[in-house]
Amino acid sequence: MRMWYHNGVRTMVFCLLVAAGVTGCGTSDHIAASSSPATAAGAAGPVDPAGVARARSGLPAGYEVGTLAEQAAPVTFWGFKPGWSATPEHCGALVDPGAGTPVRGWSASGPGGIIYAVVAGPGAQTAPPDGCAAWSLEGGHTDATVTSVPGPDIEGTTTVAMSAVATTTVEGGTQTRMHADTVTAYLRDAYVASVTVVTDPGSVQQGLPPNIAPSLLAQVVSAVAG
Repeated sequence: MRMWYHNGVRTMVFCLLVAAGVTGCGTSDHIAASSSPATAAGAAGPVDPAGVARARSGLPAGYEVGTLAEQAAPVTFWGFKPGWSATPEHCGALVDPGAGTPVRGWSASGPGGIIYAVVAGPGAQTAPPDGCAAWSLEGGHTDATVTSVPGPDIEGTTTVAMSAVATTTVEGGTQTRMHADTVTAYLRDAYVASVTVVTDPGSVQQGLPPNIAPSLLAQVVSAVAG
Protein backbone atom coordinates (compact mmCIF):
# COMPACT_ATOMS: atom_id res chain seq x y z
CA MET A 1 0.00 0.00 0.00
CA ARG A 2 2.84 2.40 0.82
CA MET A 3 4.62 1.72 -2.48
CA TRP A 4 1.37 2.36 -4.46
CA TYR A 5 1.06 5.74 -2.72
CA HIS A 6 4.58 6.87 -3.56
CA ASN A 7 4.29 5.69 -7.15
CA GLY A 8 0.99 7.54 -7.49
CA VAL A 9 2.55 10.73 -6.13
CA ARG A 10 5.47 10.50 -8.55
CA THR A 11 3.08 9.94 -11.46
CA MET A 12 0.92 12.90 -10.45
CA VAL A 13 3.93 15.19 -10.11
CA PHE A 14 5.23 14.11 -13.50
CA CYS A 15 1.86 14.82 -15.12
CA LEU A 16 1.72 18.29 -13.58
CA LEU A 17 5.20 19.10 -14.79
CA VAL A 18 4.57 18.07 -18.41
CA ALA A 19 0.88 19.03 -18.66
CA ALA A 20 1.70 21.95 -20.95
CA GLY A 21 3.29 19.69 -23.53
CA VAL A 22 1.12 16.56 -23.55
CA THR A 23 -2.55 15.69 -23.85
CA GLY A 24 -2.79 13.02 -21.15
CA CYS A 25 -0.90 10.82 -18.73
CA GLY A 26 -0.94 7.35 -17.23
CA THR A 27 -4.24 5.47 -17.25
CA SER A 28 -6.32 8.59 -17.88
CA ASP A 29 -5.88 8.19 -21.66
CA HIS A 30 -7.33 4.68 -21.56
CA ILE A 31 -10.38 5.71 -19.53
CA ALA A 32 -11.11 8.68 -21.77
CA ALA A 33 -10.85 6.59 -24.92
CA SER A 34 -13.15 3.88 -23.65
CA SER A 35 -15.80 6.32 -22.47
CA SER A 36 -15.57 8.97 -25.17
CA PRO A 37 -19.08 10.18 -26.15
CA ALA A 38 -17.95 10.74 -29.74
CA THR A 39 -16.67 7.19 -30.04
CA ALA A 40 -19.80 5.69 -28.53
CA ALA A 41 -22.11 7.80 -30.69
CA GLY A 42 -20.36 6.84 -33.91
CA ALA A 43 -19.95 3.16 -33.11
CA ALA A 44 -23.46 2.06 -34.05
CA GLY A 45 -26.70 3.38 -35.47
CA PRO A 46 -30.28 2.43 -34.63
CA VAL A 47 -31.26 -1.22 -34.36
CA ASP A 48 -32.86 -2.57 -37.55
CA PRO A 49 -35.08 -5.52 -36.58
CA ALA A 50 -35.86 -6.27 -40.23
CA GLY A 51 -32.22 -7.26 -40.61
CA VAL A 52 -32.99 -10.58 -38.91
CA ALA A 53 -34.16 -11.83 -42.31
CA ARG A 54 -30.56 -11.69 -43.54
CA ALA A 55 -29.18 -13.87 -40.74
CA ARG A 56 -29.66 -17.25 -42.39
CA SER A 57 -26.28 -18.16 -43.85
CA GLY A 58 -25.48 -20.38 -40.87
CA LEU A 59 -28.48 -22.65 -41.42
CA PRO A 60 -27.70 -26.27 -42.30
CA ALA A 61 -28.49 -27.42 -45.82
CA GLY A 62 -32.03 -28.60 -46.45
CA TYR A 63 -33.77 -26.29 -43.97
CA GLU A 64 -37.00 -24.63 -45.08
CA VAL A 65 -37.52 -21.06 -43.83
CA GLY A 66 -40.83 -19.38 -42.98
CA THR A 67 -41.97 -16.20 -41.23
CA LEU A 68 -43.17 -16.00 -37.63
CA ALA A 69 -46.39 -14.69 -36.11
CA GLU A 70 -46.27 -11.22 -34.57
CA GLN A 71 -46.52 -12.53 -31.00
CA ALA A 72 -43.87 -15.23 -31.37
CA ALA A 73 -41.56 -15.70 -28.39
CA PRO A 74 -39.23 -18.40 -27.05
CA VAL A 75 -41.89 -19.52 -24.57
CA THR A 76 -44.21 -20.42 -27.47
CA PHE A 77 -41.40 -22.29 -29.20
CA TRP A 78 -41.03 -24.34 -26.03
CA GLY A 79 -44.63 -25.50 -26.46
CA PHE A 80 -46.45 -23.20 -24.02
CA LYS A 81 -49.74 -21.46 -24.74
CA PRO A 82 -51.03 -18.26 -23.04
CA GLY A 83 -51.66 -18.71 -19.33
CA TRP A 84 -48.29 -20.25 -18.45
CA SER A 85 -46.48 -19.29 -15.25
CA ALA A 86 -42.85 -19.23 -14.18
CA THR A 87 -41.24 -20.04 -10.83
CA PRO A 88 -39.68 -17.67 -9.78
CA GLU A 89 -42.15 -15.43 -11.58
CA HIS A 90 -39.65 -12.80 -12.75
CA CYS A 91 -37.64 -15.41 -14.66
CA GLY A 92 -40.43 -15.64 -17.22
CA ALA A 93 -39.09 -12.42 -18.75
CA LEU A 94 -36.22 -14.48 -20.16
CA VAL A 95 -38.54 -16.16 -22.66
CA ASP A 96 -41.20 -13.51 -23.25
CA PRO A 97 -40.52 -9.94 -24.49
CA GLY A 98 -43.85 -8.73 -23.10
CA ALA A 99 -47.33 -8.13 -24.48
CA GLY A 100 -47.49 -5.63 -27.31
CA THR A 101 -43.75 -5.71 -28.06
CA PRO A 102 -43.19 -5.80 -31.86
CA VAL A 103 -41.52 -8.99 -33.08
CA ARG A 104 -39.68 -9.83 -36.31
CA GLY A 105 -38.20 -13.21 -37.12
CA TRP A 106 -38.19 -16.50 -38.95
CA SER A 107 -38.31 -20.23 -38.37
CA ALA A 108 -36.45 -22.97 -40.17
CA SER A 109 -37.28 -26.67 -40.06
CA GLY A 110 -35.34 -29.62 -41.34
CA PRO A 111 -33.56 -32.81 -40.30
CA GLY A 112 -32.67 -32.65 -36.62
CA GLY A 113 -34.99 -29.95 -35.32
CA ILE A 114 -36.56 -26.53 -35.68
CA ILE A 115 -34.71 -23.21 -35.40
CA TYR A 116 -36.28 -19.87 -34.51
CA ALA A 117 -34.66 -16.43 -34.77
CA VAL A 118 -36.44 -13.44 -33.23
CA VAL A 119 -35.83 -9.74 -32.64
CA ALA A 120 -38.27 -8.07 -30.24
CA GLY A 121 -38.55 -4.38 -29.53
CA PRO A 122 -38.55 -1.58 -28.89
CA GLY A 123 -39.96 -2.01 -25.43
CA ALA A 124 -38.36 -5.35 -24.59
CA GLN A 125 -36.30 -6.13 -21.49
CA THR A 126 -33.06 -4.14 -21.30
CA ALA A 127 -31.16 -6.68 -19.16
CA PRO A 128 -31.60 -10.26 -17.96
CA PRO A 129 -33.26 -10.75 -14.57
CA ASP A 130 -31.20 -11.97 -11.62
CA GLY A 131 -31.64 -15.22 -9.70
CA CYS A 132 -32.55 -17.42 -12.68
CA ALA A 133 -29.79 -20.02 -12.70
CA ALA A 134 -32.48 -22.70 -12.37
CA TRP A 135 -36.21 -22.16 -12.71
CA SER A 136 -39.36 -23.76 -14.10
CA LEU A 137 -42.39 -23.17 -16.29
CA GLU A 138 -45.81 -24.74 -16.24
CA GLY A 139 -48.96 -24.33 -18.28
CA GLY A 140 -51.74 -26.65 -19.35
CA HIS A 141 -50.39 -30.19 -19.65
CA THR A 142 -46.79 -29.05 -20.07
CA ASP A 143 -44.04 -28.23 -17.59
CA ALA A 144 -40.39 -27.46 -18.13
CA THR A 145 -37.21 -27.28 -16.11
CA VAL A 146 -34.79 -24.56 -17.20
CA THR A 147 -31.08 -24.37 -16.51
CA SER A 148 -28.78 -21.45 -17.18
CA VAL A 149 -25.65 -22.18 -19.22
CA PRO A 150 -22.81 -19.85 -20.28
CA GLY A 151 -23.93 -17.31 -22.87
CA PRO A 152 -22.03 -16.79 -26.13
CA ASP A 153 -19.29 -14.18 -26.28
CA ILE A 154 -20.49 -11.31 -28.50
CA GLU A 155 -18.41 -8.17 -28.16
CA GLY A 156 -20.17 -5.30 -26.40
CA THR A 157 -23.36 -7.32 -25.84
CA THR A 158 -24.89 -8.93 -22.76
CA THR A 159 -25.96 -12.49 -23.52
CA VAL A 160 -27.61 -15.34 -21.65
CA ALA A 161 -28.27 -18.96 -22.59
CA MET A 162 -30.78 -21.49 -21.31
CA SER A 163 -31.34 -25.21 -21.70
CA ALA A 164 -34.91 -26.40 -21.20
CA VAL A 165 -36.52 -29.83 -21.04
CA ALA A 166 -40.32 -29.71 -21.44
CA THR A 167 -42.61 -32.62 -20.67
CA THR A 168 -46.19 -32.82 -21.92
CA THR A 169 -48.59 -35.33 -20.42
CA VAL A 170 -51.34 -36.33 -22.84
CA GLU A 171 -54.54 -38.31 -22.36
CA GLY A 172 -53.90 -41.69 -20.84
CA GLY A 173 -50.76 -40.51 -19.05
CA THR A 174 -48.45 -40.75 -22.05
CA GLN A 175 -45.59 -38.27 -21.89
CA THR A 176 -43.67 -36.59 -24.67
CA ARG A 177 -40.44 -34.67 -24.16
CA MET A 178 -38.86 -31.81 -26.02
CA HIS A 179 -35.44 -30.21 -25.58
CA ALA A 180 -34.80 -26.54 -26.34
CA ASP A 181 -31.74 -24.32 -26.24
CA THR A 182 -32.33 -20.56 -26.28
CA VAL A 183 -29.59 -17.94 -26.48
CA THR A 184 -30.45 -14.28 -26.04
CA ALA A 185 -28.66 -10.97 -26.64
CA TYR A 186 -29.74 -7.70 -25.01
CA LEU A 187 -29.27 -4.92 -27.54
CA ARG A 188 -29.39 -1.15 -27.27
CA ASP A 189 -32.64 0.82 -27.52
CA ALA A 190 -34.63 -1.87 -25.63
CA TYR A 191 -34.31 -4.59 -28.28
CA VAL A 192 -33.73 -8.27 -27.59
CA ALA A 193 -32.52 -10.88 -30.09
CA SER A 194 -32.80 -14.61 -29.51
CA VAL A 195 -32.25 -17.92 -31.27
CA THR A 196 -34.03 -21.07 -30.13
CA VAL A 197 -33.25 -24.60 -31.28
CA VAL A 198 -35.89 -27.24 -30.53
CA THR A 199 -35.13 -30.94 -30.82
CA ASP A 200 -36.81 -34.23 -30.00
CA PRO A 201 -34.54 -36.22 -27.65
CA GLY A 202 -35.93 -39.47 -29.08
CA SER A 203 -35.42 -38.58 -32.73
CA VAL A 204 -33.30 -40.91 -34.86
CA GLN A 205 -32.46 -38.07 -37.26
CA GLN A 206 -29.01 -36.56 -37.25
CA GLY A 207 -28.71 -33.84 -34.62
CA LEU A 208 -27.82 -30.23 -35.28
CA PRO A 209 -24.31 -28.92 -34.55
CA PRO A 210 -23.98 -28.07 -30.83
CA ASN A 211 -22.92 -24.47 -31.56
CA ILE A 212 -25.70 -23.69 -34.03
CA ALA A 213 -27.67 -21.41 -31.69
CA PRO A 214 -24.71 -19.21 -30.56
CA SER A 215 -23.43 -19.01 -34.14
CA LEU A 216 -26.78 -17.88 -35.52
CA LEU A 217 -27.27 -15.40 -32.65
CA ALA A 218 -23.97 -13.73 -33.53
CA GLN A 219 -25.21 -13.40 -37.13
CA VAL A 220 -28.53 -11.93 -35.96
CA VAL A 221 -26.82 -9.36 -33.72
CA SER A 222 -24.49 -8.35 -36.56
CA ALA A 223 -27.39 -8.05 -39.02
CA VAL A 224 -29.68 -5.94 -36.83
CA ALA A 225 -27.31 -3.99 -34.59
CA GLY A 226 -24.15 -3.67 -36.62
